[in-house]
Amino acid sequence: MYIYLNAVFVGLLLLSNVLSVKLFQMGSFVLPAAAIVYVITYLMMDVIGEVYGKKAARRTIQAGFFTQIIAMIFIYIAIQLPPAADFQSQAAFEEIFNGSFRVILASLVSYFVSQNLGVTIFHGLKHRHGRKKLWLRNSLSTMTSQLIDTILFITIAFWGIVPTSVLLGMIVSQYVWKFIVAVMDTPFAYLLVRLARKHEAKNQAELLEAS
Repeated sequence: MYIYLNAVFVGLLLLSNVLSVKLFQMGSFVLPAAAIVYVITYLMMDVIGEVYGKKAARRTIQAGFFTQIIAMIFIYIAIQLPPAADFQSQAAFEEIFNGSFRVILASLVSYFVSQNLGVTIFHGLKHRHGRKKLWLRNSLSTMTSQLIDTILFITIAFWGIVPTSVLLGMIVSQYVWKFIVAVMDTPFAYLLVRLARKHEAKNQAELLEAS
């Protein structure tokens, strides 16, 4: 189960980088399409940490970080490849995939800091409560780490480009969305943790039988 949770985490992480170029509107909030994907990575991280431990969660964060770097290198190479004569979408391809260095830097810094902070908070609470109060560590770690993620990303990516009032508005609108999702994802955390533990117990039983 661990390998599947890792695959989902890294896959959603890479997908969020691609989807970030699309903006959508919900009421008065304007958000990048990545907002519907990236928030789920925190749920995956909490499940991994709850079932497999802090070290496993840290390894997943590192895997996601290096995978993003590798993906960006190959995206850059793909953009630089000479387009075929019949390929008429080079400009659109570049517009979608060619994020600025500043946005890329903002994404990597905010991801690495916020995800590690989330793991620290989650396991600090788990050390205090044991297996009890998963809802508390899931919600508190996600809400706190996503606040830091939002502040770091928007500040690094847009400081000096947009007025301060707009900058603050972007931070508030994105964090409100992430806060709502953090509240709503707790039942899914319980479900995934139960499935993962059941799967691991089954694997342990099969190993004992085989030995």
